Amino acid sequence: MRRGKPLRVFMAVANNPYPRDTRVRLEAESLSAGGFEVTVAAPRAEGEAPTEVVNGVKVIRYRMPNFGVGVGSYVLEFAYVTLTTFIACMKEWFHFGVDVIHLHNPPDSLVLAAVLPRLFGKKVVFDHHDLAPELYQTKFDGGRAGSRLVVGSLRFLEWLSCRLAHQVIVVNDSYKRIDIERNGVSESAVTIVRNGPPLGQLERVDPDPDLLARASFIIGYLGNIAKQDGVDHLLKALHQLQSSFGFDDWFAVIIGPIEEPSGLTELATELGISSKIWFAGYRPVEEWRRLLATVDVACVPDPSNPLNDKSTMVKMMEYMALGKPVVAYDLPENRATGGSAALYARASDPHSFAAELNLLRNNPQVAHDLGDAAKERVRSGLAWEFSEVKLLGLYENLERSLRN
Repeated sequence: MRRGKPLRVFMAVANNPYPRDTRVRLEAESLSAGGFEVTVAAPRAEGEAPTEVVNGVKVIRYRMPNFGVGVGSYVLEFAYVTLTTFIACMKEWFHFGVDVIHLHNPPDSLVLAAVLPRLFGKKVVFDHHDLAPELYQTKFDGGRAGSRLVVGSLRFLEWLSCRLAHQVIVVNDSYKRIDIERNGVSESAVTIVRNGPPLGQLERVDPDPDLLARASFIIGYLGNIAKQDGVDHLLKALHQLQSSFGFDDWFAVIIGPIEEPSGLTELATELGISSKIWFAGYRPVEEWRRLLATVDVACVPDPSNPLNDKSTMVKMMEYMALGKPVVAYDLPENRATGGSAALYARASDPHSFAAELNLLRNNPQVAHDLGDAAKERVRSGLAWEFSEVKLLGLYENLERSLRN
């Protein structure tokens, strides 16, 4: 039982609305349930209230202009969310008090909102979701004029975020090594808090009858969709499944918001498979779980690049919790997540990806066994409850240091 006044935590996320961002929501709700007082500042999605309490977490939302796509647009967006986060943090601090500032990147510039509170003895936690320099190199041409300056600036902001933080939270071992070796963080100041679905998501979900009727073999994908996420690879693999392996009784549902939808719809048309693809867009949790419960195989087509080679794909664990066989590209953190409970195609090779899909299509018992193994892997170590223990332990240590 915690003594004294609850520790007041100000969280900030700029990349997604709240509670849509699963990692931020799970962390905030776990801290709230653990006796901490949590406020989250986040962009406001259409239809959301400016302020409300969601499952014990106070949420402050701000409007997010559409800055477009491109390097210049991202600079404007970073400046806007950093200033907005700073203002929200100052208001919360002055009106209600703040003990810990917990910042979720990207962008790494959010750390600037914590400089003044840190000078007054507040604790800072940097939650390292994405490697911003690698993300830039993946999304944009690394050989363009000025790219060295951009990458250098992003690395400086990443380093500054790590060095200003009292504790750094990362999603996997690859990120931990980077923050120790590249950013000079001591090993004792880095905690791995993996993404993972709650144990409640292991419960059976009824399939969607309309989707089930579309074909004998249903293929699924879930996640935000940008250049680095490899949905173009998935479309090419599906084309290969039809053209090289002679199987056309399939249908694919692709769930999630698309950064540039026209490119993917044009590619599907060019490949002659547009009638077999459903771009379902963003769906609430209950809907995407029902759709994924219907699929025969779920896909992780993120190709090899400087970002993906070191990143953990949340969608992979969501699939595994539903007991779905997974086909993924053979990347280090995909192996760390899936182990022997997934099939791995040669990295960045759509034909190899199609071959693994075809193998599962022809071997339903293999697919069934992989699904069972995936579910057990979540139950025995990947579920959010295992990460929650580490998060609460970190915060209890912060609380002791503030009380002393």
